[in-house]
Amino acid sequence: MIRWGIVGAGNIAHTFAKDLALVKNNKLNAVASRSLEKAKEFAYTYGAPNSFGSYEEMFKSDTVDVVYIATPHTSHAEVSLLAMDYNKNVLCEKPMGVNLGQVQEMLDKAKEKKVFLMEALWSRFNPTIREVKKLVDNNAIGEVGYLKADFAFYGLDRDEQGRILNPDLAGGSILDIGIYPIFLSYLLLGMPKAMTAHSKFYKTGVEIQTAMIFEYENALSMLYSGLSSNSEMKAEIAGSLGSIFIKPRWHETTGYILEKGEEVSDVEVGKLGKGYTYEIEEVQRCLENGQLESDLWSHQNTVDLCSLMDSVRKEVGIRFPFES
Repeated sequence: MIRWGIVGAGNIAHTFAKDLALVKNNKLNAVASRSLEKAKEFAYTYGAPNSFGSYEEMFKSDTVDVVYIATPHTSHAEVSLLAMDYNKNVLCEKPMGVNLGQVQEMLDKAKEKKVFLMEALWSRFNPTIREVKKLVDNNAIGEVGYLKADFAFYGLDRDEQGRILNPDLAGGSILDIGIYPIFLSYLLLGMPKAMTAHSKFYKTGVEIQTAMIFEYENALSMLYSGLSSNSEMKAEIAGSLGSIFIKPRWHETTGYILEKGEEVSDVEVGKLGKGYTYEIEEVQRCLENGQLESDLWSHQNTVDLCSLMDSVRKEVGIRFPFES
Protein backbone atom coordinates (compact mmCIF):
# COMPACT_ATOMS: atom_id res chain seq x y z
CA MET A 1 0.00 0.00 0.00
CA ILE A 2 1.73 3.15 -1.24
CA ARG A 3 1.16 6.26 0.90
CA TRP A 4 0.74 9.41 -1.18
CA GLY A 5 1.07 13.01 -0.11
CA ILE A 6 -0.26 15.95 -2.14
CA VAL A 7 1.60 19.26 -2.02
CA GLY A 8 -0.65 22.20 -2.86
CA ALA A 9 -4.44 22.36 -2.72
CA GLY A 10 -5.41 24.02 -6.00
CA ASN A 11 -7.63 22.75 -8.83
CA ILE A 12 -5.14 20.27 -10.28
CA ALA A 13 -4.57 18.75 -6.83
CA HIS A 14 -8.31 18.10 -6.51
CA THR A 15 -8.40 16.38 -9.92
CA PHE A 16 -5.38 14.26 -8.95
CA ALA A 17 -6.94 13.25 -5.62
CA LYS A 18 -10.14 12.10 -7.36
CA ASP A 19 -8.15 9.95 -9.80
CA LEU A 20 -5.90 8.60 -7.04
CA ALA A 21 -9.01 7.09 -5.45
CA LEU A 22 -9.63 5.09 -8.66
CA VAL A 23 -6.22 3.38 -8.53
CA LYS A 24 -5.58 0.31 -6.38
CA ASN A 25 -2.88 -0.26 -3.76
CA ASN A 26 -2.56 3.30 -2.51
CA LYS A 27 -3.80 5.68 0.14
CA LEU A 28 -3.90 9.46 0.18
CA ASN A 29 -2.24 9.83 3.57
CA ALA A 30 -1.33 13.50 3.80
CA VAL A 31 -1.95 16.94 2.32
CA ALA A 32 0.29 20.00 2.69
CA SER A 33 -0.55 23.61 1.89
CA ARG A 34 0.84 26.98 2.91
CA SER A 35 -2.55 27.38 4.63
CA LEU A 36 -3.25 24.77 7.32
CA GLU A 37 -6.96 25.53 6.99
CA LYS A 38 -6.88 24.71 3.25
CA ALA A 39 -4.88 21.55 3.92
CA LYS A 40 -7.36 20.38 6.56
CA GLU A 41 -10.33 21.11 4.29
CA PHE A 42 -8.69 19.23 1.39
CA ALA A 43 -7.73 16.30 3.65
CA TYR A 44 -11.28 16.08 5.01
CA THR A 45 -12.77 16.08 1.49
CA TYR A 46 -10.61 13.15 0.34
CA GLY A 47 -10.23 11.24 3.58
CA ALA A 48 -6.54 11.93 4.21
CA PRO A 49 -5.70 11.44 7.93
CA ASN A 50 -2.83 13.97 7.98
CA SER A 51 -2.70 17.66 7.05
CA PHE A 52 0.18 20.12 7.29
CA GLY A 53 0.43 23.90 7.15
CA SER A 54 3.88 23.78 5.56
CA TYR A 55 5.46 21.58 2.89
CA GLU A 56 8.56 20.87 4.97
CA GLU A 57 6.46 19.57 7.87
CA MET A 58 5.03 16.88 5.63
CA PHE A 59 8.42 15.99 4.15
CA LYS A 60 9.88 15.65 7.67
CA SER A 61 7.08 13.37 8.76
CA ASP A 62 6.89 9.62 8.23
CA THR A 63 3.42 9.79 6.70
CA VAL A 64 4.16 9.45 2.97
CA ASP A 65 6.20 7.33 0.53
CA VAL A 66 5.77 9.58 -2.50
CA VAL A 67 4.61 13.16 -2.98
CA TYR A 68 2.77 14.80 -5.87
CA ILE A 69 3.91 18.41 -6.35
CA ALA A 70 0.91 20.47 -7.48
CA THR A 71 2.27 23.96 -6.80
CA PRO A 72 2.78 26.74 -9.44
CA HIS A 73 5.56 26.33 -12.07
CA THR A 74 7.99 28.65 -10.33
CA SER A 75 8.13 26.53 -7.16
CA HIS A 76 8.34 23.08 -8.76
CA ALA A 77 12.13 22.87 -8.46
CA GLU A 78 12.37 24.37 -4.97
CA VAL A 79 9.62 22.18 -3.49
CA SER A 80 10.83 19.01 -5.22
CA LEU A 81 14.40 19.58 -4.03
CA LEU A 82 13.15 20.06 -0.47
CA ALA A 83 11.10 16.84 -0.67
CA MET A 84 14.11 14.90 -1.95
CA ASP A 85 16.30 16.37 0.81
CA TYR A 86 14.02 14.39 3.15
CA ASN A 87 14.34 11.28 0.94
CA LYS A 88 10.81 11.46 -0.47
CA ASN A 89 9.98 10.05 -3.90
CA VAL A 90 8.55 12.75 -6.17
CA LEU A 91 6.00 13.07 -8.95
CA CYS A 92 6.29 16.72 -10.03
CA GLU A 93 3.65 18.43 -12.14
CA LYS A 94 4.81 19.53 -15.58
CA PRO A 95 6.89 21.41 -16.50
CA MET A 96 9.24 19.80 -14.00
CA GLY A 97 11.45 22.89 -14.08
CA VAL A 98 11.08 26.32 -15.64
CA ASN A 99 14.38 25.84 -17.45
CA LEU A 100 17.03 23.19 -18.04
CA GLY A 101 19.19 24.44 -15.17
CA GLN A 102 16.38 23.72 -12.70
CA VAL A 103 15.67 20.31 -14.24
CA GLN A 104 19.32 19.28 -14.05
CA GLU A 105 19.53 20.33 -10.40
CA MET A 106 16.46 18.18 -9.64
CA LEU A 107 17.89 15.17 -11.47
CA ASP A 108 21.21 15.55 -9.68
CA LYS A 109 19.41 15.60 -6.32
CA ALA A 110 17.37 12.50 -7.20
CA LYS A 111 20.57 10.68 -8.13
CA GLU A 112 22.34 11.81 -4.95
CA LYS A 113 19.46 10.78 -2.69
CA LYS A 114 18.61 7.64 -4.71
CA VAL A 115 14.91 8.54 -4.83
CA PHE A 116 12.32 8.22 -7.59
CA LEU A 117 11.60 11.35 -9.62
CA MET A 118 9.23 11.76 -12.56
CA GLU A 119 7.67 14.65 -14.43
CA ALA A 120 3.89 14.38 -14.32
CA LEU A 121 3.39 14.57 -18.08
CA TRP A 122 0.09 12.73 -17.89
CA SER A 123 -0.55 12.65 -21.66
CA ARG A 124 2.41 10.28 -22.11
CA PHE A 125 0.49 7.61 -20.20
CA ASN A 126 -2.88 8.18 -21.90
CA PRO A 127 -3.97 4.81 -23.42
CA THR A 128 -4.89 6.35 -26.79
CA ILE A 129 -1.58 8.20 -27.12
CA ARG A 130 0.30 5.02 -26.22
CA GLU A 131 -1.64 3.16 -28.92
CA VAL A 132 -1.00 5.90 -31.49
CA LYS A 133 2.73 5.76 -30.73
CA LYS A 134 2.71 2.00 -31.34
CA LEU A 135 0.95 2.50 -34.69
CA VAL A 136 3.50 5.11 -35.77
CA ASP A 137 6.46 3.04 -34.52
CA ASN A 138 5.11 -0.03 -36.34
CA ASN A 139 4.82 1.89 -39.63
CA ALA A 140 1.01 1.59 -39.76
CA ILE A 141 0.76 4.87 -41.70
CA GLY A 142 4.14 4.58 -43.43
CA GLU A 143 6.80 7.25 -43.06
CA VAL A 144 5.43 10.28 -41.20
CA GLY A 145 5.85 13.48 -43.20
CA TYR A 146 3.61 15.89 -41.30
CA LEU A 147 2.38 16.39 -37.75
CA LYS A 148 0.01 19.08 -36.53
CA ALA A 149 -0.90 19.69 -32.90
CA ASP A 150 -2.25 22.67 -31.00
CA PHE A 151 -3.47 23.64 -27.54
CA ALA A 152 -5.30 26.91 -26.96
CA PHE A 153 -7.92 28.45 -24.72
CA TYR A 154 -9.08 32.00 -24.00
CA GLY A 155 -7.23 33.22 -20.95
CA LEU A 156 -6.97 36.98 -21.38
CA ASP A 157 -9.82 37.53 -18.93
CA ARG A 158 -7.77 36.01 -16.10
CA ASP A 159 -6.30 37.93 -13.16
CA GLU A 160 -3.10 39.60 -14.39
CA GLN A 161 -1.42 38.67 -11.09
CA GLY A 162 -2.33 34.99 -11.60
CA ARG A 163 0.00 32.36 -13.00
CA ILE A 164 -1.18 32.59 -16.63
CA LEU A 165 -0.52 36.30 -17.29
CA ASN A 166 2.18 37.12 -14.74
CA PRO A 167 5.81 36.92 -15.97
CA ASP A 168 7.03 36.60 -12.35
CA LEU A 169 5.12 33.29 -12.20
CA ALA A 170 6.53 32.05 -15.54
CA GLY A 171 3.27 32.95 -17.26
CA GLY A 172 2.40 32.64 -20.94
CA SER A 173 1.30 29.73 -23.08
CA ILE A 174 4.54 27.82 -23.75
CA LEU A 175 5.28 26.26 -20.36
CA ASP A 176 1.62 25.84 -19.46
CA ILE A 177 0.11 24.39 -22.64
CA GLY A 178 2.71 24.68 -25.43
CA ILE A 179 4.48 21.82 -23.67
CA TYR A 180 1.78 19.45 -24.99
CA PRO A 181 2.19 19.92 -28.78
CA ILE A 182 5.98 20.06 -28.32
CA PHE A 183 5.75 16.78 -26.38
CA LEU A 184 3.68 15.05 -29.09
CA SER A 185 6.15 15.97 -31.84
CA TYR A 186 9.05 14.80 -29.66
CA LEU A 187 7.28 11.56 -28.68
CA LEU A 188 6.48 10.55 -32.26
CA LEU A 189 9.35 12.08 -34.24
CA GLY A 190 12.16 12.67 -31.74
CA MET A 191 14.42 15.70 -31.45
CA PRO A 192 14.13 18.06 -34.45
CA LYS A 193 17.25 19.07 -36.38
CA ALA A 194 16.03 22.68 -36.63
CA MET A 195 13.13 24.85 -35.49
CA THR A 196 11.60 28.26 -35.93
CA ALA A 197 9.01 30.04 -33.80
CA HIS A 198 7.06 33.29 -33.64
CA SER A 199 5.17 34.75 -30.67
CA LYS A 200 2.74 37.52 -29.80
CA PHE A 201 2.91 39.20 -26.39
CA TYR A 202 0.47 40.63 -23.85
CA LYS A 203 0.70 43.98 -22.04
CA THR A 204 2.09 42.25 -18.92
CA GLY A 205 5.02 41.00 -21.00
CA VAL A 206 4.05 37.35 -21.23
CA GLU A 207 3.79 35.50 -24.53
CA ILE A 208 0.18 34.65 -25.41
CA GLN A 209 0.53 33.04 -28.86
CA THR A 210 3.35 30.93 -30.23
CA ALA A 211 3.52 29.17 -33.60
CA MET A 212 6.34 26.68 -34.07
CA ILE A 213 7.75 24.63 -36.94
CA PHE A 214 9.97 21.68 -36.06
CA GLU A 215 12.06 20.32 -38.91
CA TYR A 216 13.06 16.66 -39.16
CA GLU A 217 14.97 14.72 -41.81
CA ASN A 218 11.80 13.84 -43.73
CA ALA A 219 9.04 15.62 -41.82
CA LEU A 220 7.71 18.93 -40.54
CA SER A 221 5.67 19.55 -37.39
CA MET A 222 3.31 22.54 -37.18
CA LEU A 223 2.72 23.32 -33.49
CA TYR A 224 0.76 26.07 -31.75
CA SER A 225 -0.18 27.24 -28.27
CA GLY A 226 -2.21 30.30 -27.35
CA LEU A 227 -4.27 32.14 -24.74
CA SER A 228 -6.16 34.51 -27.05
CA SER A 229 -8.74 32.04 -28.43
CA ASN A 230 -9.91 28.45 -28.28
CA SER A 231 -8.77 25.88 -30.86
CA GLU A 232 -10.10 22.55 -32.06
CA MET A 233 -7.28 20.54 -30.46
CA LYS A 234 -7.46 17.59 -32.85
CA ALA A 235 -3.95 16.32 -33.59
CA GLU A 236 -3.01 14.96 -37.01
CA ILE A 237 -0.16 12.62 -37.93
CA ALA A 238 0.11 12.08 -41.68
CA GLY A 239 2.26 9.42 -43.31
CA SER A 240 2.94 7.93 -46.73
CA LEU A 241 0.29 5.23 -46.23
CA GLY A 242 -2.37 7.07 -44.23
CA SER A 243 -3.21 9.42 -41.37
CA ILE A 244 -4.09 9.27 -37.70
CA PHE A 245 -6.31 11.91 -36.10
CA ILE A 246 -6.25 12.02 -32.30
CA LYS A 247 -9.70 13.10 -31.16
CA PRO A 248 -10.15 16.41 -29.34
CA ARG A 249 -9.01 17.36 -26.81
CA TRP A 250 -6.10 15.30 -27.96
CA HIS A 251 -3.92 15.63 -24.83
CA GLU A 252 -6.63 13.91 -22.73
CA THR A 253 -8.30 11.98 -25.53
CA THR A 254 -10.32 8.78 -25.45
CA GLY A 255 -9.80 7.70 -29.07
CA TYR A 256 -8.46 8.24 -32.58
CA ILE A 257 -9.39 7.89 -36.25
CA LEU A 258 -7.16 5.91 -38.62
CA GLU A 259 -7.54 6.68 -42.34
CA LYS A 260 -5.85 4.53 -45.00
CA GLY A 261 -7.18 5.16 -48.49
CA GLU A 262 -10.93 4.47 -48.45
CA GLU A 263 -10.68 2.62 -45.16
CA VAL A 264 -11.61 4.65 -42.05
CA SER A 265 -11.45 3.18 -38.54
CA ASP A 266 -12.93 5.12 -35.63
CA VAL A 267 -11.33 3.65 -32.52
CA GLU A 268 -12.62 4.43 -29.01
CA VAL A 269 -9.98 3.44 -26.47
CA GLY A 270 -11.54 5.03 -23.39
CA LYS A 271 -9.91 6.10 -20.15
CA LEU A 272 -10.33 5.85 -16.39
CA GLY A 273 -11.26 9.03 -14.56
CA LYS A 274 -9.78 12.27 -15.84
CA GLY A 275 -6.68 10.38 -16.95
CA TYR A 276 -4.19 11.06 -14.16
CA THR A 277 -4.84 7.45 -13.15
CA TYR A 278 -2.27 6.18 -15.67
CA GLU A 279 0.66 8.28 -14.44
CA ILE A 280 -0.27 7.25 -10.89
CA GLU A 281 -0.17 3.58 -11.91
CA GLU A 282 3.22 4.13 -13.56
CA VAL A 283 4.70 5.73 -10.43
CA GLN A 284 3.39 2.90 -8.26
CA ARG A 285 4.71 0.27 -10.68
CA CYS A 286 8.15 1.89 -10.60
CA LEU A 287 8.17 2.11 -6.80
CA GLU A 288 7.07 -1.53 -6.44
CA ASN A 289 9.88 -2.57 -8.83
CA GLY A 290 12.51 -0.43 -7.14
CA GLN A 291 12.97 1.80 -10.22
CA LEU A 292 14.20 5.37 -9.74
CA GLU A 293 12.82 6.55 -13.08
CA SER A 294 10.11 5.54 -15.54
CA ASP A 295 10.82 3.70 -18.78
CA LEU A 296 7.88 5.47 -20.43
CA TRP A 297 8.89 9.00 -19.41
CA SER A 298 12.54 8.94 -18.41
CA HIS A 299 14.81 11.61 -17.01
CA GLN A 300 16.32 11.99 -20.49
CA ASN A 301 12.84 12.57 -21.92
CA THR A 302 12.30 15.39 -19.42
CA VAL A 303 15.70 16.90 -20.29
CA ASP A 304 14.90 16.75 -24.02
CA LEU A 305 11.47 18.32 -23.59
CA CYS A 306 12.78 21.12 -21.38
CA SER A 307 15.62 21.73 -23.88
CA LEU A 308 13.05 22.15 -26.66
CA MET A 309 11.01 24.63 -24.61
CA ASP A 310 14.19 26.54 -23.74
CA SER A 311 15.04 26.66 -27.47
CA VAL A 312 11.59 27.96 -28.39
CA ARG A 313 11.81 30.62 -25.68
CA LYS A 314 15.27 31.67 -26.89
CA GLU A 315 14.00 31.86 -30.47
CA VAL A 316 11.18 34.27 -29.56
CA GLY A 317 13.06 36.16 -26.84
CA ILE A 318 11.32 35.02 -23.65
CA ARG A 319 13.25 35.37 -20.41
CA PHE A 320 11.44 35.45 -17.08
CA PRO A 321 12.36 38.20 -14.59
CA PHE A 322 13.72 35.69 -12.04
CA GLU A 323 16.09 34.06 -14.55
CA SER A 324 19.63 35.41 -14.12
